Amino acid sequence: MRIAAVQLAYDDTESLADRTDRVVSLVRAESGADLVVLPELWSAGGFSYREWPARSQDVSGSVVSALAGAARDARVWLHGGSIAEHPESGETGPEGKSLWNTSVLIAPDGSVTATYRKIHRFGFAGGEPKLMEAGEDVVVTDIAGVSAGLSTCYDLRFPELYRAQVDRGAKVFVVPAAWPEARVDAWSLLLRARAIEDQCFVIGCNTAGTHARTTMGGHSAVIAPTGEVLAEAGGDQEVLRIDIDPAAVDDFREAFPVLRDRRL
Repeated sequence: MRIAAVQLAYDDTESLADRTDRVVSLVRAESGADLVVLPELWSAGGFSYREWPARSQDVSGSVVSALAGAARDARVWLHGGSIAEHPESGETGPEGKSLWNTSVLIAPDGSVTATYRKIHRFGFAGGEPKLMEAGEDVVVTDIAGVSAGLSTCYDLRFPELYRAQVDRGAKVFVVPAAWPEARVDAWSLLLRARAIEDQCFVIGCNTAGTHARTTMGGHSAVIAPTGEVLAEAGGDQEVLRIDIDPAAVDDFREAFPVLRDRRL
């Protein structure tokens, strides 16, 4: 399974249209990959809270439509990072909000095959908790014949989510993020922890650049079920490319059957 994690850099000066065009070009350039992954909230701005309502869209909106066209052109599975989702239906959540941090998975034919609304909202009563609803569903879906669990950024700090994904058959965790430089050591450590404790591949795609006065951490990485770092990006914009063998998950779990010893 050939992975391309697009560690996108952006700042506050780039328009949504220009950024979308640039991302589409980056995705199209990855023809030959099986899975291309983008960072969290790249279209709305990971820390650009004030921009989220204006840049929010339905999953049938212009951003996802552009990504679907790029996936179709490149013939790749595309995890579109996430968007600030505002459903055209007028749907609201339990807290009365109509905004979600939503990941979209697109097949090589351009169809949307899965969505995931971020369960754990970052901001300690500000930011996401103030503006967005929390997702409620654990999502494990097929990507190119591989069972993959979807999560986003701050979710990484909550191991019970990943254990629930393992119980639903996940062999790979896909984690887009807008993780800041100030806490990038935690990002790297938690990616490895989730891989080791659940014996899964972890694909972490972070953001680079500086926006909303926040310097992003980069260091996207692909981690083996053993916890070995198979590939890691630096701090700037970069496309991290690597081949993984999902069959190694079953082999390692059989050779070192930690999960069989669970008591809780």
